[in-house]
Amino acid sequence: MTAPEDTARPVPDENTPAAHVSAALLERLAGELGSRASKTIVYGEPVTTDGITVIPVAEVGIGFGFGGGAARTVGAATTGEGGGGGGVMARPRGFIEIKGGTAAYRPLRNPWVDVALPVAALLAGTVVPLLARRLTKRRIG
Repeated sequence: MTAPEDTARPVPDENTPAAHVSAALLERLAGELGSRASKTIVYGEPVTTDGITVIPVAEVGIGFGFGGGAARTVGAATTGEGGGGGGVMARPRGFIEIKGGTAAYRPLRNPWVDVALPVAALLAGTVVPLLARRLTKRRIG
């Protein structure tokens, strides 16, 4: 990620302990991610056609982490090992439809849920009574 040129970035000096360096990097990363997160990420740009306005809606997740290892001395310098990373995930969830002065949220449905749920209910409705009968016959006989 790049930041505007006029933004001052904290740069740790060589004598800064590893914990402070990690905290500074974490603050910098959180600041950059937070500045990029805006309402246009979750709510897309509105599209209007024939008097109907559609606003896309997404679920956005941001995650990041850092890790560090033990410090070691190499010559006169003390170094540490570590790493970090992050990521952003966006998944479409639905859209807002504005028509005739009224707004309605329309979720995007997962086609597997539309198929799997009725099939599971059908199987449960046929298998559970059969199992109940067999267990009842074993206990009686």
